[in-house]
Amino acid sequence: MHTYDNPVISGFHPDPSVCRVGDDYYLVCSSFEYFPGLPLFHSRDLVHWEHIGNVLDRPGQLPLPIPGAKASGGLYAPTIRHHDGRYWVVNTNVDGGGNFVVSAERPEGPWSDPVWIDLPGIDPDLAWEEDGTCWCAFSGPEGGINMARIDPAEGKVLEGPFATWSGSGLKYPEAPHLYRIGDWWYLLIAEGGTECGHSVSVARGRSPRGPWEGAPANPLLSHSGTARSIQNTGHADLVQAPDGSWWMVLLGVRPRGFTPGVHVLGRETFLTPVEWDEDGWPVVAPVPESHAAPGGAWHPVPAPPARDDFDSAALAPHWISPFARPDESWSLTERPGRLVLHATGPTLDRPGYTFVGRRQQHHDCRVSVAIDPGTGRGGLCVRLDEAHHYEVEVGDGEAGVVARIGPLRQTVAARPVPAGPLTLAVTIRTSGLVPASPELTDGGTTGPDTVAFWLGDPDAPDARPLAELDGRYLSTEVACGFTGRVIGMYATEGTVAFDWFEYVPAPPPVPSA
Repeated sequence: MHTYDNPVISGFHPDPSVCRVGDDYYLVCSSFEYFPGLPLFHSRDLVHWEHIGNVLDRPGQLPLPIPGAKASGGLYAPTIRHHDGRYWVVNTNVDGGGNFVVSAERPEGPWSDPVWIDLPGIDPDLAWEEDGTCWCAFSGPEGGINMARIDPAEGKVLEGPFATWSGSGLKYPEAPHLYRIGDWWYLLIAEGGTECGHSVSVARGRSPRGPWEGAPANPLLSHSGTARSIQNTGHADLVQAPDGSWWMVLLGVRPRGFTPGVHVLGRETFLTPVEWDEDGWPVVAPVPESHAAPGGAWHPVPAPPARDDFDSAALAPHWISPFARPDESWSLTERPGRLVLHATGPTLDRPGYTFVGRRQQHHDCRVSVAIDPGTGRGGLCVRLDEAHHYEVEVGDGEAGVVARIGPLRQTVAARPVPAGPLTLAVTIRTSGLVPASPELTDGGTTGPDTVAFWLGDPDAPDARPLAELDGRYLSTEVACGFTGRVIGMYATEGTVAFDWFEYVPAPPPVPSA
């Protein structure tokens, strides 16, 4: 029997929504301020997922930045569905436009331009009756779940919106998903906020209009107040496998460090089985760290290459940029075999800079780049938002490590470097603060990890880091918001070229005796 490990999609991949078409599953996640928007995954077994593209991959589909755009803004909580031979994604852009629908004949795209829907609120969902009537459930601006009958192709509201269910009494009822299962319509929602009180609840009725009866055992799922390593479980979607079994994808976090624990990878995608009791209610056990996999064939997906030499004609779908990626800010053809970045802003502290990165997906990892700064300035950054980031930056014959923590910005280390190409690296380890930096200890408490910056190969016999920083300041609990760490290349002055980028998961350190 095969087993799987949670999370099934690691790193900053929150608010998962899934649909099955034949033997294929497709899943989308929130992307907030990052472009391209809404990462799209494919699987044949709900366990192994391949990142096949992004739903919003053209600047015209996602006009960012806009005045007032901010970290943890942008795209919230998509839903993906398949109906009448077409794929549909409904979503909210909280920084402009509100709720919209895009569609495609094939999940790989191309996806249409947004069709805007005149509905307030966030977290929209789509469900169809047998006669083709389409319902959009969403989290209303006054709280509670609202419902409207719409024409998704035209974006027209045909009936409503009207309030339909306020949940079981916990705060922030949101993230609705509506299903017809047997003789009932089920309305699955998230409640309790997306922090430690996050939970999943369900109601049912004979019609999408209600009235709704809440499950006696609500919330169906919550890890609040438990000692489980997976926390903040909620924002779920249901799917039935070809063998008839039911499964739930949902978000959760994996806290690390001294109490109260912090999470740095963002909210990740988890998988858990669903049973049905004799009264027709879903029953969900606590989310397991590992579990027996869904039945049927096992479809392992090859891991993405650890190294990108930038030899392709386009960037792979996992490469993302905050707010936008203007064509003039980057090139793969200007110096073939290199990613060339042109500075569009002088600092990483305000939106508008040039940055291309990927999500941190492992608690222990190493990232290395080969950089040719020329006469420009740029480097390698671990980013949470504009006010919380660490980077090693090269320019004017010097390499420096910069820490931005809230209102404070400081160069914590600097060293002269020769002109021309060189290698920069960052290692992230969960061993706590390392003995090489006793001045960083604070009476015995430790953060979730240590972020160390290097010139050259960290594995060289005489290698020593330029600086080692406490990772707690790049956590959601410190910075606030909805995203996780992204590690990437940037330019803040002139033109900077990168020959390759390598991301390597590392085994966790072995505790000393």
